[in-house]
Amino acid sequence: MPIEVTPAEARALVTESSGIIVDVREKWELEVCSIVGARHIPLQDVPRNLDQVPTDRPVIINCHHGMRSMQAVRWLRDQGYDNVTNLQGGIDLWSQEIDGSIARY
Repeated sequence: MPIEVTPAEARALVTESSGIIVDVREKWELEVCSIVGARHIPLQDVPRNLDQVPTDRPVIINCHHGMRSMQAVRWLRDQGYDNVTNLQGGIDLWSQEIDGSIARY
């Protein structure tokens, strides 16, 4: 699994490979917008919620622009999760390239 994927590649992983999206943004950010079906685990809660991160399918980690999610990806990979990848550009780029109905902030 590459360390980072484009929004189009992430969408393909979800639709073709039963991948899931894990959103590591804060709750207030989810109230602004979110990707339909994404699982919410705030960045600081990732270590306590490893049971919510599957190991048997692709996991795309997203945040606002891709910085916090990359932190999560690197930490998860250090824990042995080789099936995780970062959503390049975060939900902001997803909104621009995949789903224009998602609010930008």
